[in-house]
Amino acid sequence: MDLSHPAVHPVGVPPALTQPPARVRMKDYQGMPGTLGGLALRLGQLGFAVISFSIMASVNDFSSVTAFCYLVAATILQTIWSLTLAVIDTYALLVRRNLHNSLLVSLFSIGDGVTSTLTFAAACATAGVTVLIDNDLNQCGANQCAKFETSAAMAFLSWTMGAPSFLLTFWLLATR
Repeated sequence: MDLSHPAVHPVGVPPALTQPPARVRMKDYQGMPGTLGGLALRLGQLGFAVISFSIMASVNDFSSVTAFCYLVAATILQTIWSLTLAVIDTYALLVRRNLHNSLLVSLFSIGDGVTSTLTFAAACATAGVTVLIDNDLNQCGANQCAKFETSAAMAFLSWTMGAPSFLLTFWLLATR
């Protein structure tokens, strides 16, 4: 009888998992630190903050209103923060490094949150005082309301560029 004989091939038992599987790292979304989108957001923040500061500083009597002084201080802080992080993002892009270090991401997230909140509050205060001067007191002819409004608008635009940076760095921090 020429029957085939079944061959038994031993199969190894897979080892028991002693450690959980490695976590999958989140990919770099544009807008996160160390990406081209992140650099673009930083440069946008920087540009709008500088424009807002320049317009407000060009008004002679801006220091007579506290909200306007607050806007100048907030845009100076936003400018310094955005310039620093733009330099860091540029360096990371040039040497092809990611900026996913926990300490760096924490620092970026806190800094973005603080500067974005300050810029937004200053823009709101400036817009409120400008509306008071223009609509309620009807003294816009004696003041330079157009410059105040433009400066507040640029601060709002700086904030809109800062909010995605904060949300993305916070998301990166939360997924660690």
